[in-house]
Amino acid sequence: MIRVDTATRTLAAFGQSWPCAIGRSGGLDAAAKQEGDGATPLGRWPIRTVLLRPDRIAPPPSLHLPWRWIGPDDGWSDDPRDPAYNRPIRHPHRYSAERLWRDDGLYDVLVVLGHNDTPPQPGRGSAIFLHCRNDDEPTEGCVAIDRAALIELVARLTAGDWIEIV
Repeated sequence: MIRVDTATRTLAAFGQSWPCAIGRSGGLDAAAKQEGDGATPLGRWPIRTVLLRPDRIAPPPSLHLPWRWIGPDDGWSDDPRDPAYNRPIRHPHRYSAERLWRDDGLYDVLVVLGHNDTPPQPGRGSAIFLHCRNDDEPTEGCVAIDRAALIELVARLTAGDWIEIV
């Protein structure tokens, strides 16, 4: 299991610890999470899948999680009015949706967390990921660690693993 301590901004797993970034508004009880609040939802979230950008990363040889490539038209719905809210979509899309193909490298490796997805409740938060971190900037609600650490971590995760954010 992965444990994120929002007070110390550290992520721990497999006997190792790394600095991490969290949402600009800090950690927030998941029951109070709202779309666009910039908070990282506290709780225990299943790890769903890994998304990889094919022109920048190869899947680790020991990758045991379900995964797929992303392309320039991949996105994630963040509009509570969208029937596909908090689900992957393809651009162009009628509703607001985050682009997963980014120039800044933050989503070169993207771990989808099972926050607000069984089923999604409109407005309760979307696109909560574990992703790459380029600097000390906060996220919009995700957890981010250095790319090399994320690749190492992803290679050790298996189906059924969780992330606990406290």
